[in-house]
Amino acid sequence: MLLPSRKELFIFFAVCRHYMKKEKIVEEGYNKIALKYHSERNKFESIVELKQFTNLLIPGAKLLDVGCGAGVPVTKYLVDEGFSVTGIDISEKMLSLAKKHVPKGEFFKIDMSEMDFPDDTFDGIVSFYAIIHLPREKHAPLFKKFQKILKSGGLMMIVLGSDEWEVIDDYFGAKMFWSQHSTEQSIELVKDAGFEIISEEVLERGGEQHYWILAKSKD
Repeated sequence: MLLPSRKELFIFFAVCRHYMKKEKIVEEGYNKIALKYHSERNKFESIVELKQFTNLLIPGAKLLDVGCGAGVPVTKYLVDEGFSVTGIDISEKMLSLAKKHVPKGEFFKIDMSEMDFPDDTFDGIVSFYAIIHLPREKHAPLFKKFQKILKSGGLMMIVLGSDEWEVIDDYFGAKMFWSQHSTEQSIELVKDAGFEIISEEVLERGGEQHYWILAKSKD
């Protein structure tokens, strides 16, 4: 077996540091602004879309909320509707709020790109306004991971960016990172990951446009 050259190792670790830095920005940023973000951030109206998602689920379905934040409104809505919900987030401070807001939920501090749930664990996955904080080079592997941990025919509703964009900027007084594909690229990545598209649309919520995708894991 050929061992990697020094140059190859240098490039590998440089790439690792590059992505770790960006995701660390997100973690540290939300830890810093958790309370302010939760109290001041406009809670985007998403009940119509959530109902579209939950109407297709079996009663008591097992769901995963990826990037659950403070647990409001998405995780709380799902739990209140009688579903068993696991929430994951990169920010310890946001998770502390989620545990208070949704005591019946189950929460873990996990980087979404590193989650290792067993295959066929969940009936459904939601991720609202969270994947946009993951380096876009990691979106395709993430969608494939979603497909694996969903049961056959499982549902996925995700909210992505509406255009191609990557930036580090100030957000509620903290440094924050965003990374997005175009809608055309995002929908192809979802299809390539093994999903059948049920609906996809750019919607405006709270004065911002995002790309909503509802899809089913192929049997």
